[in-house]
Amino acid sequence: MAGHPDQLRIFEIFYSLQGETRTVGLPTVFVRLTGCPLRCSYCDTEYAFSGGDWLEQDEIIETVAGFKAKYVTVTGGEPLAQKHCNDLLVKLCDQGYEVSLETSGAMSISEVDPRVVKVMDLKTPASGEMEKNLYQNIDYLDAKDQLKFVICDEQDYQWSCSMLETYNLAERCEVLFSVSHQVLKERELADWILRDHLPVRMQIQLHKYLWGAEPGR
Repeated sequence: MAGHPDQLRIFEIFYSLQGETRTVGLPTVFVRLTGCPLRCSYCDTEYAFSGGDWLEQDEIIETVAGFKAKYVTVTGGEPLAQKHCNDLLVKLCDQGYEVSLETSGAMSISEVDPRVVKVMDLKTPASGEMEKNLYQNIDYLDAKDQLKFVICDEQDYQWSCSMLETYNLAERCEVLFSVSHQVLKERELADWILRDHLPVRMQIQLHKYLWGAEPGR
């Protein structure tokens, strides 16, 4: 996605409670970038595939500062699909924010500032985009980072368990198992995790329970 070197195409910047990850429930500013090269079956941000405005990075920083928050999450779409996303991450860290990046796992994270908490997906079979996984990205995850699996059915669960073992993921970073509400019930996933004694954190999307699927929350 092209633009001036100091610009990013931003769909929205908003202030809300973090709905997922280790900082769930904490007031957070979300910077949502436009666009994504993936089309996952369970995607809940299709509205951000297009639209938005080109903003200077200094404008973005100024808008974020106005919310007076400690935590900032850069998300999408797929934020790393925009060439200068990494520059924004550096600037946010330099401003003293605790910054996290939500990324699909289909773009290289090798150049992401080490101060950033990376929250990366591995796409499951039911996502329809499993072939887009860049497994070499796992090498760039460390103890502060989180690896997320969105699970639609038992096949997805078993595949996720195999990835957990194959890459010894629980020894590398925190592992998150999430439910795709379109198919699987939270109770089913919880029962499987307990049955198999998995070293993972089950998460639900707090913001969906509070505000539904409306954008900007």
